[in-house]
Amino acid sequence: MAGGWLFWLYNNPVGELSLNAVIKRKCASEWYGKRMDKPGSVSKIAPFIKKYHIRMSDFQKKDYSSFNDFFIRKLKPGARKTDTSQNVVVSPGDGKILAYENIENQYFIVKGYRMNLHDFLLNDSLASVYHNGSLILLRLSPADYHRFHFPVSGKLSPVVKIKGAYYSVNPIALRQDIRIFCENKREYQIIHSKKFGSVLMSEIGATFVASIIQTYQGNMAVKCKEAGYFKFGGSSIILLFRKGKITIDADLLRNTRNHLETQVLMGEHIATAN
Repeated sequence: MAGGWLFWLYNNPVGELSLNAVIKRKCASEWYGKRMDKPGSVSKIAPFIKKYHIRMSDFQKKDYSSFNDFFIRKLKPGARKTDTSQNVVVSPGDGKILAYENIENQYFIVKGYRMNLHDFLLNDSLASVYHNGSLILLRLSPADYHRFHFPVSGKLSPVVKIKGAYYSVNPIALRQDIRIFCENKREYQIIHSKKFGSVLMSEIGATFVASIIQTYQGNMAVKCKEAGYFKFGGSSIILLFRKGKITIDADLLRNTRNHLETQVLMGEHIATAN
């Protein structure tokens, strides 16, 4: 979605009214998602590829039946260089990262705004597990590859789903109100890892994301293997680690302190086990 349109939506009183009345609602996202499933939506694919300079040689298919079919495209084997070292955490997807070594007093900060971990998880006992722990936030733009993968290996807990709205996770929207993450639809599961302890992985829907689809089967996560995908829209993934379990890459922490996101690809080294 165009930055100018989002700026209007989140900063103009009329735009804000539209957001609260229509755009964040589930029915609006589902309606638009269904439009992107129709065969006629293929006409949007070529202009989208051109506008965002998407390297299609990375992906398996060349012909798509709808825009959503294109949007959830799969990578070719070997299209991403993945770090398979046992003591390494890898990025669960393509996108831009913000990283925090310590979530002080149950808060983490994005662009100067705070969000309470209790509000995000809606589970006080689970929030306490990650007291003073580490957090990595991966933000996917609409042009990014929208399948997500496991950052570490381990035994999986069942998925927990939290109903919510569909606010945009665009930086314009985040600067307006970081509570977006506590209000949007989200899901999470815990990966119980020998190396990294209990790693919480949460997928967050956003404007026009009709669905979060979990594709893995069984109760074991394998690092770099596909976990699921987002349908049309921009989305985010949050990783939570218990205190002292990891050391996040220095460049990610430095850029975050400077209020900069770091572009990463799925499978890239982002942290190391302590």
